[in-house]
Amino acid sequence: MIGFGQTNLKPKSNGKLVNHSYFSLSYNESHEQSEWVYYLLTSDMINGNHQRTENFRTDNKIRTGSASKSDYYKSGYDRGHLAPAGDMKISRISMSESFLLSNISPQNTSFNRGGWKKLESQVRSWVLSEGEMYVVTGPILTNSIESIGSNSVTVPSYFYKIVYSKSNDKMIGLVMPNQKINNDLKYYVKSVDYIEDLTGIDFFHQLDDEKEDELESQINLKKWNFTIVAKSSNSSNKVNSKQCSGIAKSTSKRCRNNTKNENGYCYLHQSQSSDYVPPAKTNYKGRCTATTKKKHNAKEMLLTVQNTVGNTNRLKILMFEELKQ
Repeated sequence: MIGFGQTNLKPKSNGKLVNHSYFSLSYNESHEQSEWVYYLLTSDMINGNHQRTENFRTDNKIRTGSASKSDYYKSGYDRGHLAPAGDMKISRISMSESFLLSNISPQNTSFNRGGWKKLESQVRSWVLSEGEMYVVTGPILTNSIESIGSNSVTVPSYFYKIVYSKSNDKMIGLVMPNQKINNDLKYYVKSVDYIEDLTGIDFFHQLDDEKEDELESQINLKKWNFTIVAKSSNSSNKVNSKQCSGIAKSTSKRCRNNTKNENGYCYLHQSQSSDYVPPAKTNYKGRCTATTKKKHNAKEMLLTVQNTVGNTNRLKILMFEELKQ
């Protein structure tokens, strides 16, 4: 399924072109991330009921293999969304696909949770108040900070976002450094021509040449309201917890834990969900295999603590007291 006019105005691709349900991307194998992610953002996509799934995973549509979770492990960087989860609430599939690592780029923690998040919210506000808009987002992959992980994922120095309102005949671009943001969003506004020069990507080339030149060359802040912070119709809704749908192995009965996870399974029973994706195997060998003075295997004791509901604290204390002896 290709969502809502997704194919209409894609940028030119220098990488592997991949279509997902509600966004498309161009994957750059050399940098192990997308050079751009593109979609048409509508109010329905913002006002959907589907919550974050947190199921970060490799993108199987990248035949050469995308980045992996282990690339980001202890890297010091957040797994930053290009197409944000907040824009993909329309369906379970779209939300889940937003956590594919082809849609992720290494971001400074303060940037991802501060200025970048603010920009994402601002774009949603424009859509909710003015109507659907085309969005293109990506990293600027020249003059990068460093690379991380065994797949050498590039850490970009800057990120860009371009928003085009066809109905209101206006376009805006922003370029933000991958660091803590201290200025107002207006400070980072650039022409789309400027972003094309930085990235080497031709955006909105399907438009009439005269119209494309007009929209991409100008910076007109008066056309964009940076003061509105419109909220989605579901922004005040609380996510209610419900009983886990999983079956406990010890009793063969339904799990008694409550969960707010969208798939209806608590953390103990995620593997029973129909959309469960097993984590990739690693060669990590850091788990303790020592024995205590009473000849108990530490690995077995740890598993006992994790799998015993209700006695967790007591077992932890017993372990601690025994290891002190």
